[in-house]
Amino acid sequence: MKYYLIAGERSGDLHASNLMKALKQQDATAEFRFFGGDYMQAVGGELVVHYKDLAFMGFWEVIVNLRTISKYIKQCKKDIDTWQPDALILVDYGGFNLKIAEHAKKVGHKVIYYISPKVWAWNQKRANKIKERVDKMLCILPFEVDFYKKFDWDVEYVGSPVLDAVKSHKANQNFYQDNHLDSAKEIIAILPGSRKQEVSRILPVLAKVAQHYTDYQVIVAGVNNLPKEIYESITGLSHVSLVFDQTYDLLANSKAAIVCSGTATLETALFNVPQVIVYKTSGFSYRIAITVIRVPYIGLANLIVGEELVKELVQENCSVENITDEVNHLLANGTDYKELAKAIGDKVASKEAARAVVRELS
Repeated sequence: MKYYLIAGERSGDLHASNLMKALKQQDATAEFRFFGGDYMQAVGGELVVHYKDLAFMGFWEVIVNLRTISKYIKQCKKDIDTWQPDALILVDYGGFNLKIAEHAKKVGHKVIYYISPKVWAWNQKRANKIKERVDKMLCILPFEVDFYKKFDWDVEYVGSPVLDAVKSHKANQNFYQDNHLDSAKEIIAILPGSRKQEVSRILPVLAKVAQHYTDYQVIVAGVNNLPKEIYESITGLSHVSLVFDQTYDLLANSKAAIVCSGTATLETALFNVPQVIVYKTSGFSYRIAITVIRVPYIGLANLIVGEELVKELVQENCSVENITDEVNHLLANGTDYKELAKAIGDKVASKEAARAVVRELS
């Protein structure tokens, strides 16, 4: 079978790559072509466009890059029609992928969605549009099954691919040595995100926070797809280090973490690391967001358990004083993630999803 996948950012690239591995186990003839990233490339197949050319976050940022996004949508539609896949597998990235799904459905391609767009967060009636354009929805958050039932659509919860990734991680026993760290000092991790806009906005604030923790090692999780200069606001401090593409090893060794909203908030929870969620965007994007968001939390752990398990400090509340107060609380008291683990369950998402895809095509 021929599978065309589209993932528009780093976590989607990771989860899509694991799905591809599982599909190869289910289907010995599997061929892949994709919009994605390095993880997917490592599995095999043909990369058409790297997600780093697609990663625009926030309402304003999307608006000013509409021409670029439209160009890639047109390219993607044409490439799919030329390659003629047996299935189009969309991974999150709703704004882009739903446009592709509309086209694919019209021309007769089988459309499968793995990792639902977050329609429960805002403009929930979009669920009807997704239902029209998608043949099979594979969800990774347990509450999404009940959400879609409100739109008379039975979707399948396949488990959390984040849990899969955390469980399969093989810890680097030489993490301290390889990164020239002091094994006698506890670590406070900073996970500022993987998009240029969010990192450049939040990191100057976190640099001031880091100045309060000279008795600890403050380690920033960098990503190689961003220019190193973006981290300059924080790397001038003597007790602050920067490590690239070692987030899981960093979390495995951390006492507490400061995490920008996103998949990393759930990853941090599954590593059982106490955390505070922080987020800042442009004033324009934030003003729009607060008028349309329909959920009480931005952190995945909080959304899954239905309460503020993890403190969220957003926009004007994302201050040096507030973050420092919460980090001090976390260092003293920790966080209990038992209810989160119970809600997620123990399904292996990539294997469950691969089986569901093959069933849909049989």
